[in-house]
Amino acid sequence: MISIKVPTVGESITEVTLLKWTKAEGAWVERDEVIAELESEKATFEVNAEQAGILFHKATEGDSILIGDVLADIDETAAKPAQAEAPAAPVAAAPAPASQAPVTAVPNNVKATPVAAAIIADKKVDTAQIKASGYAGKITKIDVLDALNNPGKIQFAGQELFSRNVRPEKMSNLRKTISRRLVEAKNTTAMLTTFNEVDMTAIMQIRKQFKDKFKEAHGVNLGFMSFFAKACAIALTEWPSVNAFIDGDQLLYHDYADISIAVSTPRGLTVPVIRNVESLSMAEIEKSVIVLAGKARDSKLTAEDLTGGTFTITNGGVFGSLMSTPIINIPQSAILGMHKIQDRPMAVNGEVKILPMMYLALSYDHRIIDGRESVGFLVRVKELLENPALLLIGKDPVASLLEL
Repeated sequence: MISIKVPTVGESITEVTLLKWTKAEGAWVERDEVIAELESEKATFEVNAEQAGILFHKATEGDSILIGDVLADIDETAAKPAQAEAPAAPVAAAPAPASQAPVTAVPNNVKATPVAAAIIADKKVDTAQIKASGYAGKITKIDVLDALNNPGKIQFAGQELFSRNVRPEKMSNLRKTISRRLVEAKNTTAMLTTFNEVDMTAIMQIRKQFKDKFKEAHGVNLGFMSFFAKACAIALTEWPSVNAFIDGDQLLYHDYADISIAVSTPRGLTVPVIRNVESLSMAEIEKSVIVLAGKARDSKLTAEDLTGGTFTITNGGVFGSLMSTPIINIPQSAILGMHKIQDRPMAVNGEVKILPMMYLALSYDHRIIDGRESVGFLVRVKELLENPALLLIGKDPVASLLEL
């Protein structure tokens, strides 16, 4: 019998949470096969079997486990079960009852148990009206039946109508870390927020004109984030204090832009980093965003993905936010908040025009960034976004041609 212990995942991390077992109790596992997923305060990672054998769990899903504690035992002396030696012959699926629609009728982004999915497909239930109560937001059979029995009435976690139940739930390591860092940011920085607004007409026209060719050439969609990341990278070179940290009695200035992108996941907010944005093309930025967002969605972000950013961009607009005051991602000194694009009447050369406008918010640490620098940075970002040609070299092409 060999013991699988929780590995060391970082100098400051002392415990992790067991998210789920990927192999059942008593199951046969091959060497190096993934047996469990663990979550630290910084990232999610997998644990592999060190030997082939029969697996015995030593913890349950949701438990907090100290680094070095035994997670599972493997009996490497056990004989391999006959059914594990070779894959079972394929069995023809039983024909579905005539009254049951195929499960493929359930949207791919909806997580449901097999029974719940079958009922949803058969009864054509709108999944938006179902409140999921299963693990990791999965819809259960009870959730679907509650939605059918109480149409038009909102229920919470599958409880009866007019319920007064209170459900305690253990805070995850990730949520603990988020809470601690947010309070630390509020208590240790002199945080202020400055606002501006940007006319998104030019960017929206570029996306409309080139989105198909961009997708064909690079295999990714042309989104807004590449424009904002590139604009911030240029502005950070011109306002270096916005890209600096306070380290004791020193200021650390960065000659590069490692931009953190805030990503919301079912387990909480994560902030993976795109390295050297100032050196990347628009397509490379978009590809990086897709990779990091995918890893965040699948809980595959590593500690390296989440550390080392020098500046952060967060987009509350995807949730419909019109304006907010984002909180600094310490030890960084500033964070840019993007918001919802909304048509508004604007005065242009003495005339009222309807333009697609977005409010921008820059929260910054006043200990290191003065008002002139924060406002100057945000105005520069606005200028670059409203005149995307400037993103190419940071200057007006005609002025550059005339050496002005």
